[in-house]
Amino acid sequence: MTNLSPSIKIYIGLIITLAILAAVNVFLPQGVFLPVQELPVSRPGLSLVNACTALILYGGLGFIGLKLSKKLGFSDIWDSKFSNTQRFLNPALVGIATGVFFIFADAILSKFHTSGPLPHPPFPASLVASAAAGIGEELIFRLFFISFFVWLISYVILKKRWQNHIFWIVAVLSALAFALGHIPSGMILLGLNSVNEIPFALIAEIVLLNGVISLFAAYYFRKFEFLAPAGIHFWSDVVWHVIRGMI
Repeated sequence: MTNLSPSIKIYIGLIITLAILAAVNVFLPQGVFLPVQELPVSRPGLSLVNACTALILYGGLGFIGLKLSKKLGFSDIWDSKFSNTQRFLNPALVGIATGVFFIFADAILSKFHTSGPLPHPPFPASLVASAAAGIGEELIFRLFFISFFVWLISYVILKKRWQNHIFWIVAVLSALAFALGHIPSGMILLGLNSVNEIPFALIAEIVLLNGVISLFAAYYFRKFEFLAPAGIHFWSDVVWHVIRGMI
């Protein structure tokens, strides 16, 4: 470990933290997020599966993204040229503001469909889920997704040309994939069997809210480094899921 760079040490710490969060979350009350039903395996077994998934799948894809992002000239996870204000404080403020926007947007947009306001997991599962999402979802949708496809299209196919244009095209696609990835959980919560049963206004709300945070995260990912979008995601979820969920 002593020969590893600070960025790699931080990355390993993030993956271990994600694995612990994924394992612990299984034992927390989930409310409507986990309907009462018989689990296919025991909770300890499911906890182990979640931890291994975090370590192997998320850790592996994130590491690929980490290496590719350096090829593209993006900043490392711990770049000394950035201050802690840029790395932690500013993303926290952006995340908090985004979370407040979510609350007001949901209050308005939920009036246009019959499903009502979006549900939230109970505390403390909401806090654990916020931390896990801040690390895990940003690993997949920003560190891996953006780095891989920008590298593939701009660096490999286009021979290192048009990187800025490709970055924002991929960032929008990442935001769309991130937003659409939340639809299945919405179907479970609403007891729906197909996407066709989801009100269009609800789909639009899910895409809007998740798209907004994705674009902020992509901007901060490129301008600073990975800890910035992870911070934005975490603090927005704290306001949106933890605080709003307890009101």
